Amino acid sequence: MKSKKNRVLFFIGFIVLFFVVLNGCDNGPNSPRGFSLPKGNAEQGKLVFLKYQCLSCHQLAGVTQQGIVDNPELSIKLGGKSTVVETYADLVTSIINPSHKFAKGYPLKMIQENGKSKMKVFNDVMTVSELVDLVTFLQPQYTLVPYRRTNYQFYGY
Repeated sequence: MKSKKNRVLFFIGFIVLFFVVLNGCDNGPNSPRGFSLPKGNAEQGKLVFLKYQCLSCHQLAGVTQQGIVDNPELSIKLGGKSTVVETYADLVTSIINPSHKFAKGYPLKMIQENGKSKMKVFNDVMTVSELVDLVTFLQPQYTLVPYRRTNYQFYGY
């Protein structure tokens, strides 16, 4: 009987410790806890996307722009199917700090120079409202697809 009681107490203690550690993870000064931008307008976001000529370095299915200076050696695909969620925070970070994380699947020499992204930093020209609208436009362009594991068959020899 004592063994069962000890296991229950251990389990309860483990759960309490887990929540204490989990709660402590987001209380630091660099925590995103409490950060929220206002709701954006996707139609305005498309206009922002075109205004800043994002298509000169990016591709987005169904979006074209006349007179855009095409930069074929630097054409990063946005949107489409992804096995990971492109969160609102991921997109905001990618826009305001493009060197934070580099796009996967592209040679580094194509997308960065001296460890910095080749993407222009728009922080001093783009308004917060434009940023919010742009992210609101971009987020639904991604479709989450389940990760499919390769099913390797066992071959007995």
